[in-house]
Amino acid sequence: MYVPPVFRTDEDCAWTFVRERAFGAVVAIQGGTPVASHVPFLATEAVDGRRLAFHVARANPLHEVLAASPRALVMVSGPDGYISPDWYDSPGQVPTWNYVSVHMTGTARVLPPDSALGHVEALSARFEARLAPKRSWTTAKMSKAQRDRMLAAIVPVEISVESVEGQWKLGQHKTAADQERVLRMLDWRGDWSSLALAEMMRARAARPAHPRRADPMPEAASERQTQ
Repeated sequence: MYVPPVFRTDEDCAWTFVRERAFGAVVAIQGGTPVASHVPFLATEAVDGRRLAFHVARANPLHEVLAASPRALVMVSGPDGYISPDWYDSPGQVPTWNYVSVHMTGTARVLPPDSALGHVEALSARFEARLAPKRSWTTAKMSKAQRDRMLAAIVPVEISVESVEGQWKLGQHKTAADQERVLRMLDWRGDWSSLALAEMMRARAARPAHPRRADPMPEAASERQTQ
């Protein structure tokens, strides 16, 4: 992924975002043609590395593609939104788009059928925990026949993550006054994506500057290089 230095985020920040977002697009290649599916996943980290665990429907050809050609790209996107030049205090601005994105590459392996139950339990427990104090759903609430049908209909897959690249294109190369104006306009729009984007812009502004971050690019040049 092309990432201008001013928008590059550190790997730990990008991985934390991946763990929380837990949804993305998995892309594999079959005969030169990209094959992709959008999936929720469980992101874990241990001494032997980072992993993403997900499943697809047995009818989905992605698991067969990954079994034959295991190299994969996973793209995880956050909130995004159009930024009008009229929203800035500074003159001579151009239209742009603010967004958050993480790309990961790695090697996939199709897991054996007897791992499907544990995978479903772990994945659902991760998301059910977000609904507390609701009592968590588990497969124990299903009949054995229903559970067996569900497990037979899915294929669990695990990706060993080898690289993580994060881009936080949030207008941080703009003046403080320009950034504040953009935040006010995103708040004014009030839709989910605008509010979420504003929240990430504020969170990024509150973080200490990354020690490896390059100096901000000149305004006009930076906009030409951010797409």
